[in-house]
Amino acid sequence: MAAGYADQLRGAIAGSPLLRMSLTVFAGMVGDGPVADVGCGPGHVTEYLRESGVDAFGIDLSPGMIAVARRAYPGVRFAVGSMTALPVRSGSVAGVLAWWSLIHVPDAEIPLVLGHFHRALRQGGLLAAGFHVGAGTRRKTAGYGGLAMYVDVHRRTPARMTGWLEAGGFEVVAEWVERLDEAVPQAVLSARRT
Repeated sequence: MAAGYADQLRGAIAGSPLLRMSLTVFAGMVGDGPVADVGCGPGHVTEYLRESGVDAFGIDLSPGMIAVARRAYPGVRFAVGSMTALPVRSGSVAGVLAWWSLIHVPDAEIPLVLGHFHRALRQGGLLAAGFHVGAGTRRKTAGYGGLAMYVDVHRRTPARMTGWLEAGGFEVVAEWVERLDEAVPQAVLSARRT
């Protein structure tokens, strides 16, 4: 499904001024140093950050997604890895981007994942997390390109995400909620490692 997903996302950033704006703000706030795009999928956001002057690299659980990303962006570093056992050295990155990747992580695992993000970030490092706003979990059974899939998609409120971030040693510095699609509003929270 990785190739079908990449095809669906082609032009997604260009087609959404608000998403471009939030990535541009992240790129401007993160400062110097490497940035881990965790759950990078087919690598389009990692590449966008690099075009914005950020030293970004991508990590994804799916070997298929990483293969697509490496073919599409051969000059960018991509690796297979899990956010529940993040393969990034402690204190080694200036930023972590979780761009709609936490939506597949169950609530019980969010503190563990945020703990890995906190560990990987330098003091004062920036985390940006994009997610679907709402409550509850939906099982996605239709995949990209018409293939069957079984993936849970978790929706969360900004307040709930803020609570997890603060409990995990982060200070939320910005919150943005897009309500262009009232059926599934989207949010981005930016937080500094304290």
